[in-house]
Formats: sequence, C-alpha cells, structure tokens
Amino acid sequence: MGITERKDREKQEMIDLILNESMKLFIAEGYENITMRKIADKIEYSPTTIYLYFKDKSEILYSLLNMAFDKFYEAQMSIQSIPDSKERLLAHGLAYVNFAKENPHYYDLMFILKDPTENMNCPDDWISSTRTYEILKTNIKQCISDGYIEETDTEVIAFTLWSLVHGIASLIIKRGFMIPEPFREYLVYNSIKFAFKGLFLK
Repeated sequence: MGITERKDREKQEMIDLILNESMKLFIAEGYENITMRKIADKIEYSPTTIYLYFKDKSEILYSLLNMAFDKFYEAQMSIQSIPDSKERLLAHGLAYVNFAKENPHYYDLMFILKDPTENMNCPDDWISSTRTYEILKTNIKQCISDGYIEETDTEVIAFTLWSLVHGIASLIIKRGFMIPEPFREYLVYNSIKFAFKGLFLK
C-alpha cells in the first residue's frame, strides 16, 4: 500500500470513528447537549483534530442523517419491483419496520431523537429525508389509481400509514424484549396487514 492510499484509509477511519461515537452521544444525551469537546473527549482526541474533518456538530449530524436516509431509501427501493400496488404498499410497511429492527441507531437518529434540524445548517437542496416520503406517496397514489384505495388526500393517508408503522417499529426496537423473538415477525406482519386491510376497498 502506497503512502497516498494509507493516508486515505487513515482519514476514512478517523471520519468513521467521529461519526460512530457522535451518533452514540447524540442518541444518549440529545443533540443539543453535545459539544465538539464532548465528542473529542469520547474519541480521545483534541477538538482541533475533529475540526480537520467537520466544521461543527451540525455537519456531523447532517452526515449521519444522510447515511441513514440513504440506507433507508435503498430498503424502500428494494420492494418497488413488486407489480401489484397493494402488495407493494404492504411490503413497504414491512420494509420500514425491518429497517428499524436492523438499524436501530440510525432509526433513533432519524425518528426518535428530538428533531434537531431546526438548528442544523442543512443545504437548501437536501433531499435525503424527503425522497423516502415521496416513495410512500407514490405507492399510495398507485393504489388509488388501481382502485384499491378510495381517492382522497394522499398526504393524510401517507401520514396515517407512517404513524402506524412508526409506532410498530418504535415498540419493536424499544420494547422488543416484551415480545418473544419467534412471535415477533408474525406479529409485525399480521399487524400491518390487519391495519392496511381497513384501507383497501378490495
């Protein structure tokens, strides 16, 4: 390995360390309670070192959220090839919960942590978070077009379904110990199926 490759690897390792430890601090103590010095103490480096990679904690959180929403987007896109819109919408709900189970720290950061974005310096064209919600609305619109759902306000339906699966996902990752593991998958699938059934006309 050459000098350039080694430096690039070391740089990426430091970035990963900062991001991983910052995520733990944000979740444990809240974004507003974390300073660059606290992050530096956590990784056992000086604050000056962190400033070589990130200009402030806002940029760290922005990077983490981008990573989380990109991964979430990939999970949602994985079910878009399902031809039947009703089955695709059901699979969408399951994909949401599975993402939360498989990525609890990311999910905490995205949807459980008190919304820190008001104090973040995010670019005006930040789309990582909104495009995932647009996929949900697209699937709902297709169900309406196919006659599965009564034509009504798509925003209302989207928010209702999001609230439903968010509640299930939150209970699973925060109180999953109350549900035996062999029963958990069955309960999640049939709960979503039961709730969505009331939405469908046929």
